[in-house]
Amino acid sequence: MGLIALEGMEFFSYHGYYDEEQKIGNKYAIDVTIETDLQKAAQTDKLQETINYEDIYRIVALVMQQRHRLLEHVAYEIINEVRAKFLDIQHVKVTVSKFNPPIGGVCAKAKVEISG
Repeated sequence: MGLIALEGMEFFSYHGYYDEEQKIGNKYAIDVTIETDLQKAAQTDKLQETINYEDIYRIVALVMQQRHRLLEHVAYEIINEVRAKFLDIQHVKVTVSKFNPPIGGVCAKAKVEISG
């Protein structure tokens, strides 16, 4: 087993519980970590034997283009799409961070992490 991770992917998206958040948008960071068997790729040095980072990024970018109310739902959708594309993975962990969340005070970011 091994881990493939993309960390610190940044997007400007329109997620949020409040209608105003869905109108003005915000900056988000996404981390995706996938646990899978990397032995064959390590032995053969062939891209088709592993999970292509570009495919993960495209999945995340597509989910981030849709509007969601909750960060939990964003993470859930990313996990579902990753699992649909890569059937042999063991585990997926997604962290969604929203910069400067509207909480009435100073907060660098709100973060949700979901595994599946």
